[in-house]
Amino acid sequence: MFTLTYEYKLKPTKQQIEDIEHILHVCRRVWNYALRERKDWVNSRKCKVNACSLEYEYIIKADEPFPDYHIQAKRLTEAKKNNPELKSVNAQVLQQVLRTLDRAWDDMKSRNFGFPRFKTHFRMKSFVFPQLKGE
Repeated sequence: MFTLTYEYKLKPTKQQIEDIEHILHVCRRVWNYALRERKDWVNSRKCKVNACSLEYEYIIKADEPFPDYHIQAKRLTEAKKNNPELKSVNAQVLQQVLRTLDRAWDDMKSRNFGFPRFKTHFRMKSFVFPQLKGE
């Protein structure tokens, strides 16, 4: 089976460059927040109940479920009501960020890949429009 791909070189205008950088910035913030939420949940389960860490720890309720894709997508929808920056980016793009993080998390556990990294300005270089309709 052959897969045919096309590669195009974009020549965006200054306004388009600003828009792309803004989308990448918001995607990076969503990725880092979601990853921090998962790391905090895991770290809260490492310590014994009768012991206290000497370091700062964020305490999460014992009955709180693991923040998987579905829980984080629901929280993202709620966060969009209060944060206008999240509203400025297509919802499906932000959901794809959470899906990518979920896939990276599953690969870490099942395929012994490394722990997902926090994204800096230079690490988040792409985003996905899963359903793009032409105008």
